Amino acid sequence: MMKNSIVFILIAIVAFSCTNEKAKEAIRRIDRPESSILKGVYVPEGKDLFYTSGLVSEVLNANASAGDMSKYGNTYEQSIGALQKIKETIEAEGYSMNDVFFLRVYLAPNETGEIDWDAWFKAYGEYFNNDENPNKVARSTIGVYKLARPELLVEVEAVAAK
Repeated sequence: MMKNSIVFILIAIVAFSCTNEKAKEAIRRIDRPESSILKGVYVPEGKDLFYTSGLVSEVLNANASAGDMSKYGNTYEQSIGALQKIKETIEAEGYSMNDVFFLRVYLAPNETGEIDWDAWFKAYGEYFNNDENPNKVARSTIGVYKLARPELLVEVEAVAAK
């Protein structure tokens, strides 16, 4: 009985130390120097992950009626609002924007029927690939017909790891 207990304890110690070594392995961001986003990211086993739902900006004009584009603002304002909400959400769970490694972005056409890609790219640059947060992320930016409400132009999902 004692022999079995010792063997079990040794196996547990070895297994734990192997898991600990993997947890110490660094997250690898595979860069594209010519781009503001990454080619990809390798997250080793043992890292803690946090996924947000699709988040949108807070209401900017509470007096605006449904469908009024001033309710949430233009694409740039909604992009900043969604990224700020991601920042607040992940910080509440002990993560930072430096831990974000993937974004999925949905952009809908504005009142002129155009998707303002540049407004999104500008907002992205205020949260990533800058002096405060030099990290880039792997990212998909998808143009969609519309989002859940007619005045919504931007919805963003994030994944962070540490």
